[in-house]
Amino acid sequence: MEENLTMNLESLLDNAKALCAQETDRICCLANLSALIMQSLPNLNWAGFYLMKENELILGPFQGKPACTHIALGKGVCGTAALQGECLVVPDVHQFPGHIACDGASRSEIVVPIRLHGQVVAVLDLDAPIPNRFGLQEETILRELGAWLSSLFELD
Repeated sequence: MEENLTMNLESLLDNAKALCAQETDRICCLANLSALIMQSLPNLNWAGFYLMKENELILGPFQGKPACTHIALGKGVCGTAALQGECLVVPDVHQFPGHIACDGASRSEIVVPIRLHGQVVAVLDLDAPIPNRFGLQEETILRELGAWLSSLFELD
């Protein structure tokens, strides 16, 4: 399992770039990327994006159960990561003050802010139904993916 996870993580960024290479529509790319992440990484129950709009996070393309549509900055893991502009890895969401439970099965979460010119324009949010799902390998690769994703926001 560990070896497969490493192979999936290492190929995720390359596969993401290839998937969006010829696409100029950001929403199309984000929709396909959420599907790619969900299929590439084991033990996820939600993978998707929240987009910054009028100083709050609005639900974007995702894979998983229906989700919260608006998240205020500073609220829940996504809103906190967006406000702080920092990646958050939460081993047990039930221990995170103010956690927003869109899917009661979620136990751990990682949220990666996506920045353009220093401003958070979106977040990548992954949830897992097991505690401690996200380690340093995932964080490192997902941060790289988030940095690359900022180029999609140059499309406007």
